[in-house]
Amino acid sequence: MSAGLERLVEIALRDVLDPEMGRSVVDLGLIYAITAAPDGTVAITMTTTTRGCPLAGFLREAVAMAAGAVEGVATVTVTLTYEPAWEPAMIAAG
Repeated sequence: MSAGLERLVEIALRDVLDPEMGRSVVDLGLIYAITAAPDGTVAITMTTTTRGCPLAGFLREAVAMAAGAVEGVATVTVTLTYEPAWEPAMIAAG
């Protein structure tokens, strides 16, 4: 079930758009990891396009809210990291 829940969370995160780029945080490559435990605890590791991004708080909250709305998710923790640093090559084609 954990892998299935991770996939559902990833799908939900596709609805979270970066306001400046107009693309989802998933397509931009901002989501580094999604892990789900059998008890519904979800941990998400993400980044922003730059350190000190003024939208970092907004994006973290939007990611947490979208993940928390997925059926089966009990709690969500979103960790912001800059390792590795984001680069434009991380953007999904399409």
